[in-house]
Amino acid sequence: MFAVIKTGGKQFRVATNDKITVAKIEGNPGDTVALDTVLLLTEGEKTTLDAKALSQITVAAEIVEQARGEKVIAFKKRRRQNSKRKRGFRAELTVIRITDILTGGKKPEMKKGAVAADAVAEKAAKPAKVAKAAKAEAADEAAAPKKAAAKKAAKDEASEA
Repeated sequence: MFAVIKTGGKQFRVATNDKITVAKIEGNPGDTVALDTVLLLTEGEKTTLDAKALSQITVAAEIVEQARGEKVIAFKKRRRQNSKRKRGFRAELTVIRITDILTGGKKPEMKKGAVAADAVAEKAAKPAKVAKAAKAEAADEAAAPKKAAAKKAAKDEASEA
C-alpha cells in the first residue's frame, strides 16, 4: 500500500517505513505528525482518487530530525558595470519516517518525543519559579512602604509629645 501526499508545496509517494525529507514541520525529534493532504491511495490493485474518500485518509509520521539543506549561492554580475551581488540560502528541512497510512477516518495517536517532553517540563517549571520569586518581591515591596509610614507616624507622635 502506498499513498501520494502533499506537504510543503511538493508531492511525495510514501509507504510505511519510508524516510523522506520535507519542508520544515514544527516539532521535535520523536514527535508524531499527521499529514492530511492525501492525493492518491493504492492498496494492491485498488486505487482511490475520490476526494471524499481521500479526506478520510491520514498518513502518520514521526519526526526523525530537523536539518538544513545545502547552501545555494545566487551570484549575479553585470560585466563592465562594476556591479555584482552574492546572496546565499539554506532551506530548513525535516526528516520524517512514515509510520502508518490510516484509512476509515482514523486519527494517529499524537505523541511527543522524550526530548520534547523534557523541554516542555523545563519551560513549565521555569515560569512557576519566576512567578513565585516575583510574588515574594512584590510582597516585600508592598510591606516596605507600610513599615516606612508606620515609622514616620511614630516619629511624628514622638515629636508632638
